[in-house]
Amino acid sequence: GKAEVIDADGAIVAPGFVDLHTHLREPGREDEETIATASTGAAAGGYTAICAMPNTDPVCDTSSVAEKVWALGRETGLVDVRVAGALSRGLDGAVMADIGEMVRSAARVTMFTDDGHGVQDSLFARRTMEYLVAFDAIYAEHCEDAALAADGQMHEGDRSAELGLRGIPAEAEELMAARDIALARLTGCRLHLLHVSCARTVELVRRAKAEGARITAEAAPHHFTLTDAALETYDPLMKVNPPLRASEDVDAVTRGLADGTIDAIATDHAPHAVEEKDQEFSYAPPGMLGLETALALSFTQLVEPGHLGLSRLVELLSTNPARILGLDEQGSLEIGS
Repeated sequence: GKAEVIDADGAIVAPGFVDLHTHLREPGREDEETIATASTGAAAGGYTAICAMPNTDPVCDTSSVAEKVWALGRETGLVDVRVAGALSRGLDGAVMADIGEMVRSAARVTMFTDDGHGVQDSLFARRTMEYLVAFDAIYAEHCEDAALAADGQMHEGDRSAELGLRGIPAEAEELMAARDIALARLTGCRLHLLHVSCARTVELVRRAKAEGARITAEAAPHHFTLTDAALETYDPLMKVNPPLRASEDVDAVTRGLADGTIDAIATDHAPHAVEEKDQEFSYAPPGMLGLETALALSFTQLVEPGHLGLSRLVELLSTNPARILGLDEQGSLEIGS
């Protein structure tokens, strides 16, 4: 037969990437990003599937919003747009969202999260996990103790003191990760930790996995490429949540990605309008872009220095996230995938 020959010299050939953590901003903030523009950016970055976070306006806490996002993704037709549902109504951590409806909807939601907010009430977290077990769905947490994090602007440490910016201690992430691991053990629920950023959280995940917990974790490119040194110019583009951490945290996340403790690289792609980001540091919203740069950053920071090989990188960007979301047609180079 006549096979098409493609010269891939200097290129990376891999199954399409799957992003577990994308902010699409539609519905509600189409001025920042739409499902169509995010799909275009994702395709340009090598992604064939993305998972939409629920912190839209309205929040994706009902099957009607989930189905709208899913349908718009299909209409755009560039990448497979999957939908993450909210754990609580309005992301306020008090009343459970319509989880069963979203699971059974056309969008077939498998991951639930209040991303942007950690669930502060431990009993609510437990009850929600118990409910999710019935659907074998994933409880995904933005690990942050709100009382400890307060209105912090960056990682708490020597540099936050020097810069005069209120700090967010690594313990705000660590404590909630520890609580959730304990509750997942109690309930048997599948737990996914979003954007792991600090050394002790990586160690908690490592230990939980060794004990056989049903836990997966992701890390964002900015958390293994940048440190809190990037904030020395008070550039609001460097403001993210969780914040850029210290170099020992970056090293720990890198080791976690290499040794299998962290399962996936996820972008936490978070677009904002220019006029929102371009203001005084404490007023700017957290978040940076990621879909078009994730592969290049990962290759430069992880593969070139020899932390991990290209096949492991493909696992982190494609195979594992596809498995976590249950996307059978993604994450491999089989015929038809």
